[in-house]
Amino acid sequence: MQANPTLDYISQSPAQTHLAGEHLGSLCTGGEVICLSGPLGSGKTVLAQGIAAGLCVTAQVTSPTFTVLKEYRGRLDFFHFDFYRFEHQVRTADIEFGEYLRPDAVCAVEWAEFAAELLPEEYLLVKVGLVSTSKRAIQVFAQGTSYEEFAHRFQALAFHI
Repeated sequence: MQANPTLDYISQSPAQTHLAGEHLGSLCTGGEVICLSGPLGSGKTVLAQGIAAGLCVTAQVTSPTFTVLKEYRGRLDFFHFDFYRFEHQVRTADIEFGEYLRPDAVCAVEWAEFAAELLPEEYLLVKVGLVSTSKRAIQVFAQGTSYEEFAHRFQALAFHI
């Protein structure tokens, strides 16, 4: 993982955080893995909801905390994972995550750090930090060259650069 984020900014509201997710989702062409990291209540699910909107998912997207995975249909399949329950667990193969890494799908993974060994070599990491009740610090890290390009396209779309 690179030491410095590709992009580092402050979201001023949940609506802006959702819009950032929409931009991410709109850029997806299939095969992307987007990891979402941050404390409870930081906005990971809001980002995932935005990603789903960018993928034209019309169903209501909710946190899969108690089910680990929720599946949605849009212009690409959207697999929304939550690895929170994997913290401090020894497991053999609770889920076959690799089966969901498909070229016609996008995976968003909340709490990916709790099952890092399941992640592919390349992915996009979005860290969300609490600044205030409505503001969030968002850092985007690209793991791999294809995600560096993806992060730059996101920056250009979101900030009109």
